[in-house]
Amino acid sequence: MKEKLSSLSDLAQVFGKDANSITTIAKSDSPSLVYSTDTGRIKHKKASANITPSDGFAKIRRETKGRKGKGVITITGLGLDSKSLKELAKKLKKTCGTGGTVIGEIIEIQGDKRDKIKASLEKEGFKVKFIGG
Repeated sequence: MKEKLSSLSDLAQVFGKDANSITTIAKSDSPSLVYSTDTGRIKHKKASANITPSDGFAKIRRETKGRKGKGVITITGLGLDSKSLKELAKKLKKTCGTGGTVIGEIIEIQGDKRDKIKASLEKEGFKVKFIGG
């Protein structure tokens, strides 16, 4: 086996395989693969997020744990999809004049603006409960 193999078909002949039957198959189910020269851009199907059903109440809680003493208002139990949550968070941030974010199914608003948030959520049609002290 001192011959030089210059192509895949030469290698296939050495092992007794038909060169035409050998195909390279890209694993398109690999999440790290985004482009293949054979098939082009690979789009992965996103898993649909399960929305936790609401019990009818939006729960507002003030938290400081894990935030170096900074107060954050968390709003849970809304029963909305991620797009609607982001839109609602944007409205609440604009109403309060502060920053915030959406993490999972929880809206976080910076500062202690519970009364403004309660009024805004009731205006949107949610029933509101204060949780904690």
